[in-house]
Amino acid sequence: MGFSMATLFYTHPACLGHDPGPYHPESAERLKALLAAFEAPEFAALERRLAPEAAREDLLRAHSRRHLEGVLGAVPSLGRVALDADTALSPGSGMAALVAAGAVAAAVDAVVAGEAKRAFCAIRPPGHHAERERAMGFCLFNNAAVGALRARVVHALARVAVVDFDVHHGNGTQQAFESDPHLFYASTHQYPLYPGTGAASESGLGNIVNVPLSPSSGGSEFRAGFSERILPALDAFRPELLLISAGFDAHRDDPLAQLSLEESDYAWVTLKLVEIARRHAEGRVVSTLEGGYDHRALGASATAHVRALMAT
Repeated sequence: MGFSMATLFYTHPACLGHDPGPYHPESAERLKALLAAFEAPEFAALERRLAPEAAREDLLRAHSRRHLEGVLGAVPSLGRVALDADTALSPGSGMAALVAAGAVAAAVDAVVAGEAKRAFCAIRPPGHHAERERAMGFCLFNNAAVGALRARVVHALARVAVVDFDVHHGNGTQQAFESDPHLFYASTHQYPLYPGTGAASESGLGNIVNVPLSPSSGGSEFRAGFSERILPALDAFRPELLLISAGFDAHRDDPLAQLSLEESDYAWVTLKLVEIARRHAEGRVVSTLEGGYDHRALGASATAHVRALMAT
């Protein structure tokens, strides 16, 4: 088939139907703000696709059957059900979680098939805190892990990496990857901060790289962490596919944490990651939205990130 060089952009209206409650930072309004930012004319070249529902077998690589049935079975027909202090289900949450994970699985299929080099999944709920047996931290299913495990099993890729620059450590992704040498996980995150994991000493089989950043760190500390630790380790791993857990809550305007990144930092790291993907992975990158709770900063950061995906 012919090579389309457009960057793919996956989303689904059902992602707006997950409502964890009034005043919850992970609201539908944040995704609406992001989608509005992508209405700018420069993003007309994105190939927009409707995310499908994730297949049960894809979810069951990252989660136990008990977790999958527990989350979907707890979705209420009215009102809300709290899974923990931060994480709640509304009537639309099951479908939102299925299409969020399905977006990443479909994006992986598309880039591996050569339909595009890169894809961005504009989805919610986020995923990187979801553990094999546990929804937590606004996350129901681990979208990035679902995509990475599909790439390994269905597409038989030898080495798959996830790089996570959300301000919170992706404990769920680390848990899914830490005992599998074919998977690589690297994270920059504020530390100490929720969920309490992500110390530099947590290294799995040598396939986990954590770069904790102290509160008030900014772009120089972030870039140094990538340049000195993450990028060399990722280069040595030689991923055949790179996934990005793209949380934008390390931005200086974000209310949930105390790092001070700017849009230019997200553009910089994206270009560096694409460079490594071009070296080892035929340029294949799938990025999925995680956190980001200041709506203006989220739109500006996500567009800077996708602009860099499109540019290279």
